[in-house]
Amino acid sequence: MLEELDRKLAQTLESLSADLSGIRAGRASAGLVENLIADVYGTPMPVKVIGSIMVPDAKSLAIQPWDKSNLAPIEKAIRDSDLSLNPVNDGIMIRINIPPLSEERRAELIKLVSQKAEASKISVRNIRHEAVSGADADLKAKTIGEDDHKRLEKQIQDKVAAANTKIDEQLAAKETELKTI
Repeated sequence: MLEELDRKLAQTLESLSADLSGIRAGRASAGLVENLIADVYGTPMPVKVIGSIMVPDAKSLAIQPWDKSNLAPIEKAIRDSDLSLNPVNDGIMIRINIPPLSEERRAELIKLVSQKAEASKISVRNIRHEAVSGADADLKAKTIGEDDHKRLEKQIQDKVAAANTKIDEQLAAKETELKTI
C-alpha cells in the first residue's frame, strides 16, 4: 500500500514539474516547447521527439527537426499553443525569440502557477484519502491490527506532508523565477 502511495505521489510531483517547466519565465528554456504536440506523419508527437531543441542564448530557442518536412507541423504547433510565441521558419530550423514579460503577464503567470500547485495539492489529498480508506478497510477486515493501522496512518500522513512540502518548494522556486526580471 505504501509503495502504491509513493508511486502516485511521485507521479503528481512529476506532473507538476512538467506543467511548471512549460510556463515561460521571460527567458528561453527547452521546457517551453519540448512537450508541445505536433502532427507529423499522421501521428501526434511531442516536439522533443521530432528534433533537437537548442537554447543559443537567454532570449531565443532553435528547433532543428530530424526531417525537414516536419518544419511546418512544428511551426503550427508553436503558433497554436497558448505560449504567445512567434516562430520563424528559415527552411532549416525554427527560431523563436522570447520577448520579455510585462508586469501584468508576470502576475497572470504567478496566478496560473499557484492554481497548478493547488490542483496538485488536491490530488495529493485525494491520494491520501484513498490510502487511509484502504487502511481502514484492512482494519475492518481484520487483516491488520489497531497498532499497525495507527502506524500506517502516521506513515501515510508523513509521506503526504513531504509531498506537500515539495509542491510548496516548486511553487516558491517558480514564483521567484517569474518575479526575476
